[in-house]
Amino acid sequence: MTHRSPERLFCHLFAIVCFVVFPVTFAAQDKDWRPIAPQELSASTAVVEQGADAEALFWEVRVDDSQADQLSLRHYVRIKIFTERGREDFARHDVAFTKGTKIRDLEARVTTPSGAVSYVKKEDVLERDVLKVSGFKVRAKTVAFPSLEVGSIIEYKYREVIEDGSANMRLVFQREIPIRNISYFVKPFSGTMGMAYQPFNVGNTKFEKEKDGFFRATMLNVPAFREEPSMLPEDEVKSWIYIYYVREYPKNPDDYWKTISKNAFEAAKSSFKPSAEVKQATDTLLAGAATDDEKLRRIYQFTKTEIKNTTYAENVTEEDRKKVRSAKSASDTLKLKMASAGDVDQLFGAMARAAGFDARIAFSGSRNELFFDRKTPIVRLMLNSSSVAVKVGEDWRFFSPASYFVPYGMMSWIEEDQLALISDPKELIWKQIPLSAADRSMEKRTGKFTLQPDGTLVGEGRIEYTGHRAFAQKMSSREDSPAERETTLKNILRSTILGTTEIESFTIENVNDPEKPFVYTFKVKVPGYASRTGRRLFFQPNILKRSAQPRFTANARKYDVYISYPYSEVDEFTIDLPAGFSLEAGEVPAPIKDPQGIGSHETNITVENQGRLLRYKRNFSFGNGGFLRFPAQSYSAVKNLFELFNRADVHQLTLRDGSAGGTNNE
Repeated sequence: MTHRSPERLFCHLFAIVCFVVFPVTFAAQDKDWRPIAPQELSASTAVVEQGADAEALFWEVRVDDSQADQLSLRHYVRIKIFTERGREDFARHDVAFTKGTKIRDLEARVTTPSGAVSYVKKEDVLERDVLKVSGFKVRAKTVAFPSLEVGSIIEYKYREVIEDGSANMRLVFQREIPIRNISYFVKPFSGTMGMAYQPFNVGNTKFEKEKDGFFRATMLNVPAFREEPSMLPEDEVKSWIYIYYVREYPKNPDDYWKTISKNAFEAAKSSFKPSAEVKQATDTLLAGAATDDEKLRRIYQFTKTEIKNTTYAENVTEEDRKKVRSAKSASDTLKLKMASAGDVDQLFGAMARAAGFDARIAFSGSRNELFFDRKTPIVRLMLNSSSVAVKVGEDWRFFSPASYFVPYGMMSWIEEDQLALISDPKELIWKQIPLSAADRSMEKRTGKFTLQPDGTLVGEGRIEYTGHRAFAQKMSSREDSPAERETTLKNILRSTILGTTEIESFTIENVNDPEKPFVYTFKVKVPGYASRTGRRLFFQPNILKRSAQPRFTANARKYDVYISYPYSEVDEFTIDLPAGFSLEAGEVPAPIKDPQGIGSHETNITVENQGRLLRYKRNFSFGNGGFLRFPAQSYSAVKNLFELFNRADVHQLTLRDGSAGGTNNE
């Protein structure tokens, strides 16, 4: 990824900036539909990407921030349909929006290859909810395009109005379809701050001055953005520009971060200052604690378990939220016994200081969005996670009990392996947040099963998740209904064992527990687990990898491979073999390990109890040594390694029926 220093949209960015503000005006072609060229109608193949189902001929957005009370974005898009799949994809189109945003003047039309034009009627535009989660709602105006056929051109335009909005925002240049020409026109607010921009993956694209106070940035022949398995965050690879207002752009990034650090330190002075009540509670809590680690562990557990974290807790009332909003200090939080996630960290910091530690607010990037780059002095873009840094001896350790499902000694995976800025009144202190080892984030699968002569498998199993894997399971399950959780487990078992899996009973444990592993237990029956041919039964001893597929299947790749965090897997199964059968082919897959030890796979298979019991063990880990990112040029080697892992996982054994009643067919 190329990082560039922000470039000016104006000659004067600093001190008092006076820009000439023009009324918002648009040419007649912007008010009406623009004419379609004959060559656009007759085109039968895409220009940017051969074989594309559809292609945007142009994509234009006019961002008008010249008014003090609202931000307006005018969208105008023209798309050519080339295939039947493209026609199906664009038969309906959603214009999504959230609270505080209004969609106005929505119009759409279809022009067929013959030149016939059909306009979308107002009654054909429906408004509906497309997402509702944790009180957050996304709505959409859905357009159904009439008379759409292959070769048609669809167009839509609308105005997006954000009340009291400001143009500190992302301008996305790369979409899900290829685009011949995409332009953003930006008209900033005229005031005491100027506008700068930070480009990402847009080549030499720059903003250039246009008429009526607008500035334009254009990209040509932009390929479609396509997700790949285990890839970098979208913001790391997509083409986009961040625009933002600044009062004065820093000449030296380090000076900028020093200012941010100093301001954060001063702001935390009062919030981290322990009151008499906090000191007393801390003294009581730490009575008998002999080591620094034990003291910090007790404070961490206290702030997680004794303070109701309203960001994660169940059954939080509006009255609870009102009380939490009224809290002004760590002492208030201690009295309320409830807090928002941020106030939980604040109390931890105050109690750590009461215990004699140097505790400070720290900021870092989020690896699920955009990697931190200290050369890019935009705090709202680069540092969007916070934690508490505590000095233990000569080193700094990081804590965030606000992340309710993250166990002691770990940080959220999006914060680990990121450079953190530790607040300080004078110095610039950078410290890497450690990456948790693979054994901290484990999926352990165990079970006792019986294989019947007809190939049916019955038994009981358990899946246990820890660390980052438990965090992911708890976050995805916490708001699900019991029926939804049951469906999730069924999907897991049927996709990993076999589609015929019948779940007779199950439990789900520790969904909302901050520290304990997330656990599934289940009792299953799987008809057809083993296949029988004559006297032989063919089966796979790694039961919960019975239907495993290779992680990477594509022959080529555009983006780097990126694994979120080191992880490990342990499988331990016993299988009672059917009477009269004996193991005929019992080879054990050889250990697999790359030269650097990044990935490791070991299998052990033994037969006990006079050949009646098979015991299977597997240990796997990946990301060892902190290796998480692999260049696209190395994709073939990574793909081959995971194919070896998969072959070992689905390794098959053979049983032979030696009983007198067995069939004579070999």
